Amino acid sequence: MAFTADDRTEITELISMHGHLCDSGELDRLEELFTPDVVYDVTDFGQEPLLGVAACAAAARAVGELNPVGHHVTNIVLTEAAGDRVHARSKGLGVNADGTVGSVTYEDTVVRTPRGWRISHRTVHAHRTPLGGRL
Repeated sequence: MAFTADDRTEITELISMHGHLCDSGELDRLEELFTPDVVYDVTDFGQEPLLGVAACAAAARAVGELNPVGHHVTNIVLTEAAGDRVHARSKGLGVNADGTVGSVTYEDTVVRTPRGWRISHRTVHAHRTPLGGRL
């Protein structure tokens, strides 16, 4: 099936919805974003990858008050892959309650499902040095 402008719009909105659901505490709706068996790779933060939607919601609840108050996604770039798969790369800003901000890159595999596009794999890369550490 061809990758259309409508697909591009739906995937962009899917990625954008992550921040809205997390920031409003609607973690029971994460199945609207992710496949049931999603791999959410946070190894760059010293954690084991989260396996499944329930694990993602439980991890966010465990972090509690230390969660960012605002997740902002920008610079979404989509590349069609084979077999109803799309690679998505985006930038994320997390605004904390104390006003500090962190920056990440999301590397997503997005797949077409009977319920629409869903993220099946996400790797989160933290930014800790300017220019990608290539100074």
